[in-house]
Amino acid sequence: MKLAIIIYSNDAETIWNAFRLANTAYAFDDESTVFLLGKGVESASVDSIKFDVREQMDMFRKAGGRMIGCGVCCDTREKEMPFIKDDLDCETGSMRTLLTLIKENDKILTF
Repeated sequence: MKLAIIIYSNDAETIWNAFRLANTAYAFDDESTVFLLGKGVESASVDSIKFDVREQMDMFRKAGGRMIGCGVCCDTREKEMPFIKDDLDCETGSMRTLLTLIKENDKILTF
């Protein structure tokens, strides 16, 4: 099965759970792509003692997961967060990229 997971939140627990699901998909030989949209592009900057977002994101990358950050969403935050694209360390996408993911995947989940 192919999952597209859209993260539109900057809440640590929400992001943590979304990446846990993406990692679980890989553990069971399914495929998952994460698209970070809106506040979701702040994921790499979210710091929480209780929910280690960065650890889950790193596990996802190491498993070969594809992560895409909305370029416009990053650009609108660049003044306040000048290193946002470097922190995310992922490919940059657009609404067209998101539309393609929606068309090509079996399930679309939003967090």
